[in-house]
Amino acid sequence: MREEKLQMKTQLVEEIKEKIQSAQSIVLVNYRGLDVAEVTELRSQYREANVDYKVYKNTMMRRAFEELGYDDISEFLKGPSAVAFSMEDAVAAAKITSKFAEEHEELEIKSGIVDGKIITKEEIQDLAKLPAREVLIAQVLGGLNAPLQGFVNVLNGNIRGLAVVLQAIADKKAEEATA
Repeated sequence: MREEKLQMKTQLVEEIKEKIQSAQSIVLVNYRGLDVAEVTELRSQYREANVDYKVYKNTMMRRAFEELGYDDISEFLKGPSAVAFSMEDAVAAAKITSKFAEEHEELEIKSGIVDGKIITKEEIQDLAKLPAREVLIAQVLGGLNAPLQGFVNVLNGNIRGLAVVLQAIADKKAEEATA
């Protein structure tokens, strides 16, 4: 019985470690004070954004984080803790959590991880202010396109001017030939 319990705990720690390693970002929260309807609403928002929201025992999370070298996160694993694993979009968990925390003061952002670095509550809120990935890509592509578009316009203007001059010369030659 005892060995079976130890094996279950080991499997749980391995599950948490897999989620940590495959997540684009992670947000730790204190959910104390939220009622069932609010937690359900938060879970629904996370699910729509492909963010995995789980409540694990702090000891299991601490062990998983420490085994992966995130020893400093232990200080945030006190009291009721839940974790949001953002699997596809690094800012999704931060955006949803920050917006929800603004509307529901009971939800407290504790800490998070992005690109293997532990970040603070303030950094999570800053991350939440970033535009969506698609918007950032569009902005970068727009920035790359602008100089090319300007170059094409310059060439187009010069070629148009050249065509007008050549047409004027051709008209003058034609006029001289008929005179």
